Amino acid sequence: MNLQALNTATEHLGRGGVIGYATEAVFGLGCDPDNGDAVRRLLEIKQRPIEKGLVLIAADFSQLLPYLDLEALPAGRLDVILASWPGPYTWIIPARADVPVWLRGRFNSLAVRVTSHRQAHDLCLAFGKPLVSTSANKTGEEPARSAQELVARLDGQLDYILPGSTDGLLNPSLIRDGITGATVRPA
Repeated sequence: MNLQALNTATEHLGRGGVIGYATEAVFGLGCDPDNGDAVRRLLEIKQRPIEKGLVLIAADFSQLLPYLDLEALPAGRLDVILASWPGPYTWIIPARADVPVWLRGRFNSLAVRVTSHRQAHDLCLAFGKPLVSTSANKTGEEPARSAQELVARLDGQLDYILPGSTDGLLNPSLIRDGITGATVRPA
């Protein structure tokens, strides 16, 4: 792990920047989830409507607690969710009432994941909270799978690209509904 690169990434995040970074399968675009201006800029770069909501990734479950209404989950579901993490498993969990619309979109829930990607984990840990994590591409296009692809597609639109590589998974994370357990997007 290049600590200087990690520090540079967290400095940009702290200033409201939008960065690119590797995840389990693809490169992601990320920013501070609590900075509405940064999230709106990320959505503009991606050309993604705010109504769709976003994913948060975290180094550990405790980073997600301020955003989630765990009381709304059925009995036993939290154990199932926690058993899947860390890993490429995203869960849609009811959001706390104070979670901003720029994160949850038109929903009363939030998609969240405790990442198993070492560098993304370290980035969230260094930043001290979760990150917005959406695939590094314009909506409708294939996501970037390398820093070089990301530079070619979004050069000049991001504040920083953290050098790194994916874990080589072929598909983005599996998404499951935390209430029903149903698969929303297969892996």
